Amino acid sequence: MKIAVVGTGYVGLVTGTCFAETGNYVCCVDIDEKKINKLSGGQITIFEPGLEKLFQRNLKEERLSFTTNLEKGIKDAQVIFLALPTPPGEDGSADLKYILGVANDLGKIMKDYKVIIDKSTVPVGTSKKVHAAIAKNAKVEFDVVSNPEFLREGVAVDDFMKPDRVVIGTSSEKAKEILDELYAPFVRQGNPVIFMDEESAELTKYAANAFLATKITFMNEIARLCELVGADVDLVRKGIGSDERIGRRFLFPGIGYGGSCFPKDVKALVKSSQDVNYDFRILKSVEEVNEIQKLTLIPRIKEYFGSLEGKTIAMWGLAFKPNTDDIREAPALIMIDELVKAGANIKAFDPEAMNNVRALYDDENITFCETQYDTLKKADALIIATEWPEFRTPDFEKMQALLKSKVVFDGRNVFDLDKMEKLGFYYSSIGRKTINNKTASSSSNKRSAEKPILTAQ
Repeated sequence: MKIAVVGTGYVGLVTGTCFAETGNYVCCVDIDEKKINKLSGGQITIFEPGLEKLFQRNLKEERLSFTTNLEKGIKDAQVIFLALPTPPGEDGSADLKYILGVANDLGKIMKDYKVIIDKSTVPVGTSKKVHAAIAKNAKVEFDVVSNPEFLREGVAVDDFMKPDRVVIGTSSEKAKEILDELYAPFVRQGNPVIFMDEESAELTKYAANAFLATKITFMNEIARLCELVGADVDLVRKGIGSDERIGRRFLFPGIGYGGSCFPKDVKALVKSSQDVNYDFRILKSVEEVNEIQKLTLIPRIKEYFGSLEGKTIAMWGLAFKPNTDDIREAPALIMIDELVKAGANIKAFDPEAMNNVRALYDDENITFCETQYDTLKKADALIIATEWPEFRTPDFEKMQALLKSKVVFDGRNVFDLDKMEKLGFYYSSIGRKTINNKTASSSSNKRSAEKPILTAQ
């Protein structure tokens, strides 16, 4: 099948590459000429495990191509995917200007029947708006379909090639037959292709992400309670996760969710609810708690040191999650801003995201290091902000030798409590007891941390 994908961001590039991998001919379109030149020349523009191998193979086999010319890109395509950004407005609503702009152009240049698919995360009613925008100028038959993506950054290739389910919103039998054929190679093991109306498909994506954000936030609230009553959130997590009605996934507490999806989609669903005079109170609370959670380590650090003026803080991890270079809404950036404001110097390392963070900061108080251990040299404390695999089993002897004080604030519960206690660290994590070894630091301004420091709600 011949496919066009408009937009070569995270969703568009994964979508185009994976469809090419099953034998389709895919042309990806983008207005960014610099990006298109890189992609055409074999230079991948995002980090996603497993993607580059597929990208290079399909580029070589000429099943994957790139252009800045929309008319050329969609000319022979039976199916056109719109994988365009929908950034949040000040009121939280999804901005549809890019999608509707392309839809308006498509109506002018389409010469035969095509299925136009909203792959972006869009509010309920978008398919009707896209249909109307195309219909203003179209002289041929076409269908507009909602087909939301459910890709997790870091495992997006597996998610696309072996999806849990494929959700397709359409009232057209013709479009249904085409998409049934297109997705058949991806669901051979029996995972469902779920057909529904367009509005239900659009809401399904928002509902899924909002529920997962709520699940994460609930566990962060449980973690706060654990600290106050002396319980261990790891044990609570195991106890409730074994209940099949709840499940084990998305029960890990931390310093809040980030990324391009959860924050944006929660805001958009709240705004969509307001537009129909519904007060989505649970999601408002989710937003509020998540913003507080991103800063939950800061009062503890300030309490420990008394003053952060002139202190050097090492930070492991900058991306919002491991196995991605995405720093959108990353808790690490929120913490960096607060620490620098308090007078601290930051030494940071991330395996993939440092260049993206460098582009945001021009601050002499922030140093980007070549290795995770370089950050520790003469640092007063270490913060773990992203749970990259290589942070889980570090050389603890090397850590102790490099740090000025054996002090760790772990926002992702990476280390074992017993091990940190035996090694003599001061160790503060999320929803667990604080390991308060008196030998961790000789600093005269160290504060007692027998009780957790919690921000006000």
